[in-house]
Amino acid sequence: MTDSPNEKKFMREKIVKPPINKRRLAGRILCLCLFAVILGVVAAVSFVVSMPVVEKFLGTEPPTTSIPITIEQDSDPATREPAGETMVETTAESLQPEEMREEMEEMVSEAMGDFPWTTKNLQEFNEAIRAIYLESEKSIVTVSSIRQETDWFDNPVVNTGQYAGIITTINSSEVVILTGENAVEEADSLGVTFGDGSTASVEVKQKDTVAGMAVVRVSTSELSEQTLNWIKAVELGNSYSVRTGDLILAVGSPAGHVHSVKSGMISYVARGVQVADGQTRMLYTDFDGEGDQGVFLLNLSGQLIGWITEHADAEDIAGASLAMPISEYKWMLERLSNGIAIPYVGIQGQDVSDAMLEQGIPQGVYITESIADSPAYQAGIQSGDILVRFNGQEIVSLRDFQSCLEDVESGETVTAVVCRKSIDEYREIEYHITIGAR
Repeated sequence: MTDSPNEKKFMREKIVKPPINKRRLAGRILCLCLFAVILGVVAAVSFVVSMPVVEKFLGTEPPTTSIPITIEQDSDPATREPAGETMVETTAESLQPEEMREEMEEMVSEAMGDFPWTTKNLQEFNEAIRAIYLESEKSIVTVSSIRQETDWFDNPVVNTGQYAGIITTINSSEVVILTGENAVEEADSLGVTFGDGSTASVEVKQKDTVAGMAVVRVSTSELSEQTLNWIKAVELGNSYSVRTGDLILAVGSPAGHVHSVKSGMISYVARGVQVADGQTRMLYTDFDGEGDQGVFLLNLSGQLIGWITEHADAEDIAGASLAMPISEYKWMLERLSNGIAIPYVGIQGQDVSDAMLEQGIPQGVYITESIADSPAYQAGIQSGDILVRFNGQEIVSLRDFQSCLEDVESGETVTAVVCRKSIDEYREIEYHITIGAR
């Protein structure tokens, strides 16, 4: 359709925005960035404020990061034993209980006869012992174990047990407790009661089935400030300085009840006792103790020097208890406290003596037992073999082997070289052992 000549044409215009210059573009980008920053800050503040409320409502706890735990090791003064202490290595078979008892009775009789006993002396002595006990109560806890089981008629049965534990470390994230392995064995749930009556849930960090010990933890977020200020980590002593005749205090559960106490003395210090993957001292006490309930030995400075054990292969003595010393276990306790399994090979042995060398036996560790079903046993190592190299290191003594074992991890595969007696000579055999966990 065309316009007639008399019609007036309307103006048709199109509005076009002027082009954005660089200055205006920069301003808009700046405004957008500021707006994004403001929204981010608001979101972050809202998250921080609301998160504790949500966690409390849902019953969840924020994850905690464990702080690495370091335990200072004690040096073994093997070449500087105090006068009166024998240097002869002792095995279970060589102990003479009757001689030990007579020697101890003579020592006690002499000490009692020389001391000017009065009522005041006895009261002061009793108060001093009681003060050590009362201070130790800040470190003693009750570990409660609950197991869900069924009886013969498939009826649900709840079994509970109470065991003593002792606090070894307190830091900003956790409270670390040493207790018996049977306290956590097959437990469906675990709890702990501190000396002030407060309670908390417990989780297992690591356990040692060979020594029968376990380490558990309590998150500090579960404890009140009052409880954290009241509890105390026990100081770890040096059991290398423990001597026959030393007075000690047994805390934990020496009478079969947690928070009981007994006093006594070290009846005997046995050296060179063969244990799995090494040798150790063993402390004999002059009292019976319920080792499976958790019994911890303190010196007169209130330091932990050991605990009663029922897992050592040593001779039982009527009226006495066997204790594991702390110093030779500290490297293991450090691993357990950090949730790391203790490496396990599974041999018992002794150093090859000069007399054995004269008989043509190679220098190294004479394996008296390859423990059944252990990594060494499964690899093919036998009783009577001589361990001469382990993980590339020459082995001259059990001490060398124990040092090498501290440098390996559970699950690692290492090479062990043993000498085995053939018809007319010893021949080297190489084995690959996958390190286990105790």
